[in-house]
Amino acid sequence: MLTLFAVLQEHAETAEGGLPATFQVNPGLIIWTWVVFLSLFWLLRKYAFPPIVRLTEEREKKIGKQLQEAEKANAEAQAALAEHRKLLEGSKVEAQALLSEAKTLAQKEREQLLDKTRDDQKDLLDRAKREIAAERDRAVTELRKEAVDLSLAAAAKLIQERLDSDQDRKIVEGYLETLESDRA
Repeated sequence: MLTLFAVLQEHAETAEGGLPATFQVNPGLIIWTWVVFLSLFWLLRKYAFPPIVRLTEEREKKIGKQLQEAEKANAEAQAALAEHRKLLEGSKVEAQALLSEAKTLAQKEREQLLDKTRDDQKDLLDRAKREIAAERDRAVTELRKEAVDLSLAAAAKLIQERLDSDQDRKIVEGYLETLESDRA
């Protein structure tokens, strides 16, 4: 670094007019600078700029295409999200409807089972009543037979003779029937 500074200082001391060489106007240097600049600009414009511009345009098109694809993908994603939300809402409504229907069906099934149980109980009660009535009728019939037999036995003892059993039975049964019709 020190040597570079020394070279610059020596060059500045040798320049005309006491100004450093970098601040002096040199027309030859200006012309050659313009010549080099223009020739370099022409070479760059002829050989370097077209590929750079072409690559830049291709890159710009590629980025534009990617942006369009991204916008399209975003739109599709938004549509899919909206459809998903719609389906989700539909699923919720459908689930509520299914639950409601299941509750209704369960209630109907419960009512049907209760009705069937009531009908079964009623049938059982009616059958029990019929059986009780049949047993009562049998018991009454048995009591009548025994009453007839007892009446005949008592009458036979009273009159001390044996009466004709078929004829006597008819008389006693007729008497018992008259007693029953009087009660009713």
